[in-house]
Amino acid sequence: MMRIIVVTSGKGGVGKTTTSASFATGLALRGFKTAVIDFDVGLRNLDLIMGCERRVVYDLVNVLHNEANLSQALIKDKHCENLFVLPASQTRDKDALTEEGVEGVLKELEQMGFEYVVCDSPAGIERGAVMALTFADEALVVSNPEVASVRDSDRILGILQAKSRRAREGGEPVKEHLLITRYSPKRVTDGEMMSYKDIEEILRVPMIGVIPESDVVLQASNQGTPVIHESGTDVAEAYKDVVARFLGEDLPLRFVDYEKPGLFKRLFGGK
Repeated sequence: MMRIIVVTSGKGGVGKTTTSASFATGLALRGFKTAVIDFDVGLRNLDLIMGCERRVVYDLVNVLHNEANLSQALIKDKHCENLFVLPASQTRDKDALTEEGVEGVLKELEQMGFEYVVCDSPAGIERGAVMALTFADEALVVSNPEVASVRDSDRILGILQAKSRRAREGGEPVKEHLLITRYSPKRVTDGEMMSYKDIEEILRVPMIGVIPESDVVLQASNQGTPVIHESGTDVAEAYKDVVARFLGEDLPLRFVDYEKPGLFKRLFGGK
């Protein structure tokens, strides 16, 4: 049975699209047929992160308005055999999204044999964000370790618990996972950043992973490559751990402790 995962947060700029791209890629690399859908109608960034912006011919809104069929709009990823991208429209507004239309697209994806659908939510709590979470079975709630981001994540948790179809129909709640991005153990140690334990205690959502702050994220985005492909980097390994935990593996958190550099490293430019 197909599972629908929304990647969401109240605040913009926390790494939702980066997470959607790497999480979907990670599932595909594990052998699951996966689609990732951009719900940010009017802006559209997922195709840039996935490196397929020049291959966009039709988009989600074209499919919803019967201007193209789903097979025409889906873009097969060049790196993963099992991964497909459904881009958002840049020329329409979010009112183009309807619950009936989105449900129809998701049902068709299930008929096509997809095992996972990752919904990349826009920031905020308006229509596009609500459409992205309406049919979710599970949610990755992305937060930076800062007060404003944590507060907005708390707000989006309330919306998940009130406006998802599972909530409206009184069914089993959406399964929530907390993902912290742009985490710096040194800044936590220096008292400049909230610790992941503090955030988990405030939001009371099970932690699925901590993604370290890294320049590699920006470099990968500019190259149109999901950062999970940057083998050997901390951030790629952290996203692989997230996927493994999502699939039920019990892994310890990595990249959350600060190791003070030794004298030799400090003398030669270490931080």
